[in-house]
Formats: sequence, structure tokens, C-alpha cells
Amino acid sequence: MSAPEVAVGLSTASVYPQNTEAAFRFAAELGYDGIELMVWAESISQDVEGVAALSRKYGVPVQAIHAPCLLISQRVWGSDPVAKLERSVQAAEKLGAATVVVHPPFRWQKRYADGFSDQVADLEMGSDVIVAVENMFPMRADRFFGRKEGSAARLRKRGGPGAALSAFAPSYDPTDSGHAHYTLDLSHTATAGADAVDLMNRMGDGLAHLHLADGRGASIDEHLIPGHGEQPCVEVCTELMRRGFRGQAVVEINTQNARTLQERSSMLGQALAFARRHLR
Repeated sequence: MSAPEVAVGLSTASVYPQNTEAAFRFAAELGYDGIELMVWAESISQDVEGVAALSRKYGVPVQAIHAPCLLISQRVWGSDPVAKLERSVQAAEKLGAATVVVHPPFRWQKRYADGFSDQVADLEMGSDVIVAVENMFPMRADRFFGRKEGSAARLRKRGGPGAALSAFAPSYDPTDSGHAHYTLDLSHTATAGADAVDLMNRMGDGLAHLHLADGRGASIDEHLIPGHGEQPCVEVCTELMRRGFRGQAVVEINTQNARTLQERSSMLGQALAFARRHLR
């Protein structure tokens, strides 16, 4: 008996600079199975009742909540990251979402970082919602200094390309801390210069959520259409299905350069087709 297809959702971040409602509309038109809600500055993304109304309007469920933990969302739902993660789980419960995606804490969030692992475990113990900690990437020297010699070269020599400037505590790799559940992001592995297959193996059965994207190893987070970069997207999807993966997959790509709605729709459709083809 063959394994069922994995549910494939669309991140609302994938339609930026369009809004959350546009993501629901694209998801309904293209045949996505659900939505991952990125909670950020847009007011509707912070409004659980408003998102629930969009879900009903377009007939598209909310699969996952991405907690407001980006640099650009540090003031969304308040400034206390502990309270924001708790609120994200509560929002997931209200919306029927199975998963909350969260990044490792920033180094300057010392109180949050010190208690992060315990908070994640406690939240999962008190809820059916999975809290899946996402792999991130270091801030590479050439992102700050360009390709000139001098400061950038010295930083690279200290620990290899990009190794010197991790903004996350204790690490941008969540398996360094150990959690029950993880999100594997294939654009972030590209930016980190990490081996995606090795990271997938280290996440093991705890891998509950896949951000399906691609990258070419640039110093910025590219979020290309899967298959358009250098990441082993096919290999990862194929291996997950071989293992009987029962988690969620979410297309999280960058469509900011789309010149028309039709072009953005085509990009989102290509990513969905890739997911359908390889997550069977």
C-alpha cells in the first residue's frame, strides 16, 4: 500500500508584497492544501478571527502558524518573545493548525534563550500543537563587507565562510540544542552552506515540517522555486517519503520579482507541481 501524499501548504510570505488574503486566494485557485500564516506587521496576519474568516471564505485551512520571530516582527504581538511564542500556540489551537514554526532565539534575547528549550517542551506538553524549531543560517562576512579583502577576509579565515557571525543562541542549527520537533528549511541550508541531507538525518523522526524552497549558496536567503537552485530538494523529498514522512510541507519562496499576478501565480504553481511530483 503506497503512502499518501503529503499535505502541501503555501506560506503567506510567498506572495509578498501582496497580503494574507492574496495568499488564501492563490492557494484556493492553484489547489494548495492549506496555508502557513506568517504573523508579521500586516494587521490581518495578527488577527486570529480575521484569518479564520479568510479560511472560511476561500475554503483553505490554516496548516501552520509562523511565530513573529523575524527581525522585522520584533514588536508584533508585543516585545516579549516568551509571550509571543505562547500566543502563537494559542492562535494555532484556535485556527486548527497543527504546527507552530519558530526560529531559535537571537543572542541578545538572553532570558528567552535561557528558557527556550524548556518553554518549547512545556508548550508541546500542554497542547496538541507541534512547535517545530527551524534551522537558520549565520550572517556571512561578505553580506556586511562585500567581497573586499580586509575585514571580511579576516572573519572568513577565523572559521570558514560565514562562520563568525551567528546571531542565534546557542546556534543557528536547532539540533545543537535538541528539540522534539524541527522545521527543515532548504533555502536556509543553502545560505548556511550546510548539508541538507545530513541535517535532515540529524533531525531524524523529529522532522515535522518542511519549508520547500531552494538556494544557490548566496550570502542572502534566496527562497528560490524548488529545483531552481543547488539544494538536494528531490533527494530530501524522496527520502522523506521513503521514511513514511507524516509531517507537513510548505512552499516558502520569494516572488517579489514577479512583474504581474500571472507571473506570481506561475511561480507558485511551479513550486506546487514540484511538491506534488516528489512528495508522493
